[in-house]
Amino acid sequence: MSAAPAACGAGAEPVEADEIPQHGRGASEVAGLVHHLLRHDVEPTRNLATFLTSSHEPELQRLLGEYQTHNLVDREQYPGMADLEQHCVRMLARMWQGDPDVAVGGAVTGSSEAALLAGAALLRRWRGSGPPNLVMGAHAHVCWHKFCRYWDVEPRIATARPGRLRLDADSVRELCDENTIGVISVLGSTLDGTYEPVAEIAAALDAIASSGGPDVPVHVDAASGGFVAPFLDPGLEWDFRLARVHSINASGHKYGLCPPGLGWILWRDPESRPDELRFRTNYLGTSRTHHELTFSRPAAPVVAQFYNFLRLGFAGYRSTHQRTRSIARHIARGLSRMGPFRLLGDGSQLPVVAVTSRDGDLELQHLATALARRGWSVPVYPLPADMHHTDVLRIVVRRDMSWSAAEELLCAVGEHVRSSTREGA
Repeated sequence: MSAAPAACGAGAEPVEADEIPQHGRGASEVAGLVHHLLRHDVEPTRNLATFLTSSHEPELQRLLGEYQTHNLVDREQYPGMADLEQHCVRMLARMWQGDPDVAVGGAVTGSSEAALLAGAALLRRWRGSGPPNLVMGAHAHVCWHKFCRYWDVEPRIATARPGRLRLDADSVRELCDENTIGVISVLGSTLDGTYEPVAEIAAALDAIASSGGPDVPVHVDAASGGFVAPFLDPGLEWDFRLARVHSINASGHKYGLCPPGLGWILWRDPESRPDELRFRTNYLGTSRTHHELTFSRPAAPVVAQFYNFLRLGFAGYRSTHQRTRSIARHIARGLSRMGPFRLLGDGSQLPVVAVTSRDGDLELQHLATALARRGWSVPVYPLPADMHHTDVLRIVVRRDMSWSAAEELLCAVGEHVRSSTREGA
């Protein structure tokens, strides 16, 4: 069946949405049509489902437009951009307590590509003889399951249960063997916003290795936490301070405050990134070494990362994330006082609030629908299967949420709760 024609305003000729028209139209008319077709999409500042940054100051917005057409991989043609990328790598290495003169890595299209590269490095460094496996928690991002499927690695997943959604030292001791290529520890779960105990996991692996067991490296998936913990939790040991941590990834487009399309992957030293991951090519007139999975992509997000580092500084990032964490904790306290919610994540680590229905009396999906009618996008999703199909409602607080918006959200939730209570009485 053909898609219904789309029209833009009275008197406009309909446009078939599933075919290119024979003749082009005016720029203003087409821009108006795009706005018309997207008019029902949620306002990004009210999208509480996404971790992605959705607003920028005007100066950065202009830079993004200027460098959108610069291809990041054309490092010979854009040597200044290549230098800019490596400035960011060295800043991140220092931020993650590594040696900026030794650490290697670069920008990728997101934490998913970073995960695939990190997993490939773990697999290449592994020297076991049996089928390889990768140990992770039940809340690990789907990109790790993709890696395991694409590279034929067994995913060994710690069983989730009430009070333990995360990977911990006990799980590591249970699951690791001589064919474990690595352990994935998550600094900032997308399920509930909590950090895994990276230092405890590393200590358990140190003990296994010192007693004659396998020497298993750790990769820290810090997609969100890598741009939060250094500023708000500086005493937390999760990064290259731990010798067991060989690599770290983070998403610049989340709490790094950059537009979508930017991830970072760093290895503590060249030995942690095997040479097999490096490809030497002569594609644009000069010979260059690449380690990315993808080629053409805009350089603008890297410009944004460099801009943010210098524009905000350490103090600016800390102030920004402290505010979002404060708002998240305020929302968590407000929901907790309403009665029917049980907190899984209270915003005290990532600025993320996650709740379940305390007694099952409140339908979270009905609440999400009621919030959608007020313009809020709030996801409801099931916890891992081991948790008996428990649903979770999650609220992600980002830089563009105001205190007044948080109060508006709490009022909307409160009205729905009171209405549901009256109907159930």
